Amino acid sequence: MMHRVSPVRPAFGSVAVLFTLACASVGPPASLGVSVPNASAPTIPADTTRPRVEIATTTRFDPASAGVYAGTHPETYAHIDAHLAEHVEHLRRWVRQPSISAENRGIRQMAELLRDDLRKLGFKEAELVPTSGHPGVWGFYDAGAPTTLAIYMMYDVQPVEPAGWSVPAFDGAIVDHPLGKVLMARGAINQKGPERAFLNAIESIIATKGKLPVNLMVVAEGEEELGSLHYPEIIDKYESRLRQASGVFFPFLSQGASADVTMFLGVKGIVYFEVEARGNARGGPKTAEIHGSYKAITDSPVWRLTQALASLTSRDGNTILVPGYYQAIRPPNAEEQQLANTMADQWTKAEPAMRAGFGVDRWADGVSGRASLADYLFSTTLNIDGIWSGYTGVGMKTILPHVATAKLDSRLVPNQTPDEALRLIRAHLNAKGFTEVVVRKLSGYPPAQTSVTAPLVRAALSVYNKYGYPTSVAPRLAGSAPYYVFTDRLKLPLVAGGVGHGSGAHAPNEFMVVEPKAGSKIAGLADVEKFYVDLLYALAEMR
Repeated sequence: MMHRVSPVRPAFGSVAVLFTLACASVGPPASLGVSVPNASAPTIPADTTRPRVEIATTTRFDPASAGVYAGTHPETYAHIDAHLAEHVEHLRRWVRQPSISAENRGIRQMAELLRDDLRKLGFKEAELVPTSGHPGVWGFYDAGAPTTLAIYMMYDVQPVEPAGWSVPAFDGAIVDHPLGKVLMARGAINQKGPERAFLNAIESIIATKGKLPVNLMVVAEGEEELGSLHYPEIIDKYESRLRQASGVFFPFLSQGASADVTMFLGVKGIVYFEVEARGNARGGPKTAEIHGSYKAITDSPVWRLTQALASLTSRDGNTILVPGYYQAIRPPNAEEQQLANTMADQWTKAEPAMRAGFGVDRWADGVSGRASLADYLFSTTLNIDGIWSGYTGVGMKTILPHVATAKLDSRLVPNQTPDEALRLIRAHLNAKGFTEVVVRKLSGYPPAQTSVTAPLVRAALSVYNKYGYPTSVAPRLAGSAPYYVFTDRLKLPLVAGGVGHGSGAHAPNEFMVVEPKAGSKIAGLADVEKFYVDLLYALAEMR
């Protein structure tokens, strides 16, 4: 058993925050039929200037203040080493089962696979949970322990575009990679690989210790990639039991390619929606495409959509011109600023490799270092995910389409909400004369965050400290997940954690490192699982 190290809480004093407003250099293009004089330098309304965050303190949070987990579990570690080939096969079995939520492909089969695996591990309860969408999975492992943890899982994955893949996306191939041997498959890193590795660790604990050090409540969903629209229905069924948990854990691989660790304490919120223009009584074809020559006398829904979209931002796309969109944003508090300072060196060091990996020559507005980190953590966004209309095939087809559609997302920061964001966008489009353009909400939820002072977080940090990984703690990930159901609704702290590395989420050649190259400090699968073992024991003794 470990010798518990009493956590030392950092003192987050009052810090002055500079939440400066920096006007963009360009403003909105003209809307359809509206002339803008001096178009080379239009102005931006005062209530649509983009906040530029500045960190007004040099104080940093010190991860070492959480202490060092001193426990060791050699029998369990040895079991992991002896069964590593079998554990790799568990990962391959999971990624070989397609579970594309957007296409409803393999969803129920993957839910049943997860349920059955929980039963094999000795979960007293393991069942599918019907929802208005894809089913959830509930599991309860009763260890008779004083501490209960909820485990958030997602079992769905993104669609696959075969172009760009070196191997078939659902073959579960182990391939050579510059970082070592990797599992290359859809879901390898997001999130099936880390989640099954966590279950592997549970399997080894039970095999060597007889039971787990904590009770577990698994609450899994099959719609994370669709915006978790029906996840609250799963929480509804088990809410009273979940409120008895001490916290929530999300299996997640936190090492970058350099082997440094970033531990995320929260996520941005999101609103995902469609914007559509169609021919209507005001003009344009209403029922089907027509010959392109009729543009001489017919309005185009495609031009209507593009000009509606263009009205939402400055010409460079970097400043949102929707009045009031920035108004609700809460500036970073003292804790968030100190966490950002802890991240700054690691972020700056990794920045060139990040840009190279993304194929991006420069960040928006040419920012870098602390300025780009502040934008990444604390800025809201408005992004076009896709836009389509008419003919896009080989050769020519001269038509005037009757409908044009775009999908957009906005990443939300405290205190923005999805419904208010959409209300502001709708009001802006109306004011610009785009009243007939349809805005359809597809999903959305608010941001969520856990304080670094939470015992759950301190216990997790103590395990990172045991392994000696350089660790920074981020107030949030710039992506989104439905953590709010735990942090806001159930008032439970949540931490995502684990060592190991992977990349390519949502992209071709998604991978997770299972056997790092010689000399690498990236954790292979065996060390990923040993970390989870230590983490469960550390969380069992958190105070």
